[in-house]
Amino acid sequence: MPDRRGLTFIIGGARSGKSAHAETLVTASPSPWAYIATAEAYDDEMRERIALHRARRGEGWATVDAPLDLAAAIEALPDHQPVLIDCLTLWLTNHMLAERDLDAECRRLVDVLSRPRGPWFVVSNEVGLGIVPDNALARRFRDAAGRLNQQVAAVANTVLLMVAGLPLKVK
Repeated sequence: MPDRRGLTFIIGGARSGKSAHAETLVTASPSPWAYIATAEAYDDEMRERIALHRARRGEGWATVDAPLDLAAAIEALPDHQPVLIDCLTLWLTNHMLAERDLDAECRRLVDVLSRPRGPWFVVSNEVGLGIVPDNALARRFRDAAGRLNQQVAAVANTVLLMVAGLPLKVK
């Protein structure tokens, strides 16, 4: 069972059930719940994904869009508020596209996540289980995501790996 006043990190592959499981964990705490969204809708397919996520969550959720300044969005939350941050790999992509200093942004984010003020749940994709990407940009992303995931896992109270909709406790 995740720590009710700590950081729970939920990681897994695409369509592994990460977000749905994280929503279940968050709603085990009293509302109101915060959902910090990092996605940006660049095309119709992404707009549809975002709409499906919003519809699935239903009532009781306050959505905060934070495609870049995730640390500030987290810091602005009231103490004790349950929060779902979904997802770190989209946030990382946004920073790469904006040509931001990834190391500095990741350090700032991990620093904030290391001091949870309530039940916080963070979702990220595991991107390092497949083959080595065939281009430099994809390898840079995979490496940055792997480093960020390791840093967040290190400060998390609980780490869950999602496999085929099933949570496996790693830490």
